[in-house]
Amino acid sequence: MQRAFDDSSWGERNNQDAEAHVGEILAVWRELGAPLVHVRHESASPTGLFRRGTSAFEFKPEAQPLPGETILDKRVNSAFIGTDLLEHLRSTGAEHVVIVGLTTDHCCSTTARMASNLGFETWFVADATATHARADFDAETMHRTALASLDGEFARVMSTAEAIGHLHAMASSI
Repeated sequence: MQRAFDDSSWGERNNQDAEAHVGEILAVWRELGAPLVHVRHESASPTGLFRRGTSAFEFKPEAQPLPGETILDKRVNSAFIGTDLLEHLRSTGAEHVVIVGLTTDHCCSTTARMASNLGFETWFVADATATHARADFDAETMHRTALASLDGEFARVMSTAEAIGHLHAMASSI
């Protein structure tokens, strides 16, 4: 959820409410003391949109980390490659990974697939993710196709309300 995704060069985007849903999920996760990991992309290219030191590199206001929350910077689509995400999750005893952010069909999908392959129960929050049009496909088609490809094999695709309900249920059973 970085400001670089607001650049007009991305073109048409679906789910304009994704940021609001991310903010809603973050608020509940924080309220319940559930662990959070914020992942941010850093351009490898000196001319890339996600250059460190630019406003585009920064998190959007709805996804702004609070002091003490873990922030990992990555340079490829998967949050597991080139970071210590796996070690961090294992050291905290995490069994679930909940994916929100941008974009559905690239970084979010790649991270969800790897999380599942690494043995985590993966929740993919459909209304807290979004993407852009690609080639001859509009943004909503890209989003829905990515969700269909993940659901049931790599992740449990759900809404913000469902994810919050599942977290409340887990918290009350501890």
